[in-house]
Amino acid sequence: MIHLKTDEEIELLRENNILVSETLAEVGRHIRPGVSTGELDKIAEDFIRAHGAVPACLGYEGFPATLCISVNEVVVHGIPSDKVVLKEGDIVSVDTCTFMKGFVGDSAYTFTVGEVSEEVRRFLEVTKEALYKGTEQAKAGNRVGDISAAVQEYAESFGYGVVRELEGHGLGRKMHEAPGVPNYGARGRGPLLKEGMVICIEPMITMGKKAVVFDEEDGWTVRTRDRKPAAHYEFAVAIRKDGPDVLTDFSIIERAIKH
Repeated sequence: MIHLKTDEEIELLRENNILVSETLAEVGRHIRPGVSTGELDKIAEDFIRAHGAVPACLGYEGFPATLCISVNEVVVHGIPSDKVVLKEGDIVSVDTCTFMKGFVGDSAYTFTVGEVSEEVRRFLEVTKEALYKGTEQAKAGNRVGDISAAVQEYAESFGYGVVRELEGHGLGRKMHEAPGVPNYGARGRGPLLKEGMVICIEPMITMGKKAVVFDEEDGWTVRTRDRKPAAHYEFAVAIRKDGPDVLTDFSIIERAIKH
């Protein structure tokens, strides 16, 4: 069932998603060669709790950490560890959630570690732009398929793969609500977008083939089958009559990592 939100509820969701943006910015300030993903996870948990929220990923269906940290070929749901140490040229997707005042915030951003190749930099730019292309379609009267098709068409036009097994979702009092928001599909298909819906749009794009494998050992980590890099960006967006109202603020993150 799709839950429509009041303006007041959307503002509480915005508050959460701004805190998620600030958390990702704080993590981004510490991303450099030699830091472990376990250290980054501790930074995030402390930051979220210090701002009056609870890390919503921690304990979610048994997930053992505050952050999903996915390095290079890991698409999503990488588990932080003191044994995983970032090195020059890596890319790292950081996905986290907050719970505060009865609502959830949820966003992700892919960071570079030191200098990366021009090929990888372009790949990240295209993945982020695919998110923006999908977000442009998030307005009342459109359908979920309009978002899905916009993401897919843009990413595939550069020869990249679009992961099929994972998707965006509704957001509210729970981390995952209806409707699902795939990153592939046909325009004019899928649930109707109505004012008051809040959804997470999150392209998961690969530099190679779209096929992924799920780690049976830890039950969480998703990798590209061909071990080529993957990228992941995520916005929370409220549906309005006059267009998308983005509740996430990437500018907070991007200001932090430029300094």
